[in-house]
Amino acid sequence: MISAWWSRLPRDARDSFFLLAVITAVMAPHAGHLPLWATGLTALVLLWRAQIAWRQRPLPSRWWLLGIALVYALMTWLTFRTLVGREAGITLLTVLMALKTLELRARRDAFVVFFLGFFLVLTQFLYSQSLLTAIGALLSLWGLLAAVVLAQMPTGVPSIAIAARRAAGTTALGLPVMVLLFVLFPRIAPLWGVPTESIGKTGLSNQLEFGAMNEIANDDSIAMRLKFDGPVPPPDQRYFRGPVLTRFDGKTWRAPDLHLSQSWLRGRDEIVTAGPALRYEMTLEPLRIPVLPLLEMSAERVGTELRLPQIDLAVVRGPELQWLSPRPITERLRMQASAHLDWQAGLQRNRLHQARDLELPPGGNPRAVGWARELAAQPQFANLEAGPRAQALAAALLDHVRRNDFTYTLVPGRYGEETPHVIDEFWLDRRLGFCEHFASAFVVLMRAMGVPARIVTGFQGWDAEPQDGYYVVRNANAHAWAEFWVEGRGWVRSDPTAAVAPNRVIQGLALQPQPGVIGQLNPTLWRAIRSGWETINNRWQQLVLNYSRENQFDLMKKMGFERPDWTALGQALAGVILAFALLGMAWIRWSSRPHDAWSRQRARILAALSRAGVNLPVHEGPASWARTLRRQHGQKAEPAAQWLEKLERSRYAADAAMPTWREFHLAARMLRT
Repeated sequence: MISAWWSRLPRDARDSFFLLAVITAVMAPHAGHLPLWATGLTALVLLWRAQIAWRQRPLPSRWWLLGIALVYALMTWLTFRTLVGREAGITLLTVLMALKTLELRARRDAFVVFFLGFFLVLTQFLYSQSLLTAIGALLSLWGLLAAVVLAQMPTGVPSIAIAARRAAGTTALGLPVMVLLFVLFPRIAPLWGVPTESIGKTGLSNQLEFGAMNEIANDDSIAMRLKFDGPVPPPDQRYFRGPVLTRFDGKTWRAPDLHLSQSWLRGRDEIVTAGPALRYEMTLEPLRIPVLPLLEMSAERVGTELRLPQIDLAVVRGPELQWLSPRPITERLRMQASAHLDWQAGLQRNRLHQARDLELPPGGNPRAVGWARELAAQPQFANLEAGPRAQALAAALLDHVRRNDFTYTLVPGRYGEETPHVIDEFWLDRRLGFCEHFASAFVVLMRAMGVPARIVTGFQGWDAEPQDGYYVVRNANAHAWAEFWVEGRGWVRSDPTAAVAPNRVIQGLALQPQPGVIGQLNPTLWRAIRSGWETINNRWQQLVLNYSRENQFDLMKKMGFERPDWTALGQALAGVILAFALLGMAWIRWSSRPHDAWSRQRARILAALSRAGVNLPVHEGPASWARTLRRQHGQKAEPAAQWLEKLERSRYAADAAMPTWREFHLAARMLRT
């Protein structure tokens, strides 16, 4: 029924519907990034154009289009306060492309829509470079090329399937050229690079609100992939250090003030490592946090600058031993790193630093603070020296968690609705929470007992089974733990979560989100599907997105260049372009020649007669040529005319033999005399 309705549509209406469908597919990936008003108005314009095609109505006047365009421009300026830049530019490009469909009065207008569509397909990669984006872009390109082919068929009723096949053939011819240019085109920063991704926000930041980390439990996407050059660290050492939080206002933890941190960078050397370094390769997704989360603990001194030329960025080792970035990391990053599992930090810490790590909001959580001070005043702790006392108090808190029905859960309910003292409510009343609840309470209680402490956020653990040789750390592996300071030993990591939910830390299990429909019906099938897709996507990232100039130079070595450089790369690219040009010329020459037997015979006859000084009409047949020869050249053309008449009879008479080419060449030579 649908096919019958489609076949009854006029040619213009059918082509318009197809073009509108292609434009919708091209615009769809931008819907989530455009302002809501832009998406809605663009959809209305496309529906208006479809209604015009359906009812065969005339297109609106240019005054209507001018008015709508001015409204679009005004709303874009009000939204972004500019008409240039990525967001504003893509918004204008999208709405103007939709408006252009309302003035398709000539083929020239259609070509404007096509080329706007090609450019809009390219802008999809400003948001994401995933394999799905690439597949979607290729399909959109195919649809636009099919629409271009349809625009070149003004007569008859050509099938869209025919146009699609021709567009697919054109695309297939261009793919080898695209691949070779991708392999050899120079990667010159900053002109070449992976654009910013807008996905992959982990929930980690420079502040942590009490009870907010459970929002990332449903984000099962990949945060990073790791491949180790040697042994893999044990489960209790799989900590990736992110933002370090020291300031607490009773509900929210925040990073220290930037100007104070910069002043503490001078003259600090807080890290001492021992033993061999554990080396690994990391592919970091765009997490959009201003910290580079590396495996604890890298050996660089505080204040060391680490340059990341792949994304044109430099990170600095901060005073809390995290790697600080001047801006959120919004590009995918592949790098080599190392870590020491045996480390000490903060051995030299003056009173100013200790005071900051002992601060508590005045009057906050009075019951929990009083409980902690009563614990610290017990005889078994009161007479210990500072270092052993701090470790004993930390052990006592962890033992309290184990013995008093604390529950690890992602749905503890909201804290602070009835009282502002959230630590009191968690530690002494409800005792329900996850990593940030336990870490926050631990740090507050340690500070109340006079022990400097702080919160560290980041990632802990990874999937049990590697994918394609890579260990996968997910956003759901986000974690919060504590550090407390011991005189003579420095900072000591303590993870209270391990006391109540050892599987979360010892086995490195991620926070478990609610499974989807497939996951509920068949968890094994869901894990297999997810693992297979992520493996394919990892291959895409490693082979395509992470293809760099180093890979290009390695390829040049395999091609025989002893010392590959930019000159050698340019020579190889020029050679490839020349080879394609020669192949194209050969193809054009071959395709212009006749390929059936009769066409080859005609070309041979006309070429021989032309050398004899006789030019005959190409569109006529042998009998007509014979008559022309007799009329123009008389008796000396008789042998050639008779040969042509024999050729004509051989084509149509069943018993006629084909005359020999030797006779024809002799007759043609007679014409030269």
